[in-house]
Amino acid sequence: MQLDGSCHCGAVRFSVSSATPYPYQRCYCSICRKTQGGGGYAINLGADANSMKVTGRDDISIYHAKLKRAGEHRMHASTAERHFCRRCGSALWLYDPEWPDLIHPFASAIDTPLPVAPERTHLLLEFKAPWVEPDIRPHDQYFQAFPQESIAQWHERLGLLDEDGPDGH
Repeated sequence: MQLDGSCHCGAVRFSVSSATPYPYQRCYCSICRKTQGGGGYAINLGADANSMKVTGRDDISIYHAKLKRAGEHRMHASTAERHFCRRCGSALWLYDPEWPDLIHPFASAIDTPLPVAPERTHLLLEFKAPWVEPDIRPHDQYFQAFPQESIAQWHERLGLLDEDGPDGH
């Protein structure tokens, strides 16, 4: 499925092909919550990094989240690059060079109508803000940490993976 996205002010526009376009994962970690706002969680999608087309690159800034490894007191920068519009602050996508074929556009930046997920996965609930009340429905899965199932595996399990590939043909 072709996904078109943009920032709020329109300075940055992008398109990307996705075989996994269902916005089903709700991440409650403090990084997603603080860089995305919303209901105390963020939703990202999976897409083919090689299909990314961007206009307005000069208006993009990148943030590397600060992380603390277990047992260490010192913070280090994440390898993941959170792209956002430097003009309006809209979060656009996440790219991590550790997985160079993938890009994760934030559902909040997508202008293309997205399909409705038949179930949702709530993750990193151990980091949710105390004021957040997750809307966990009967078929939803929820995890204090990360689930074992990837975005592609979730789509495949539910028969929602685009078998024809990211270009839809």
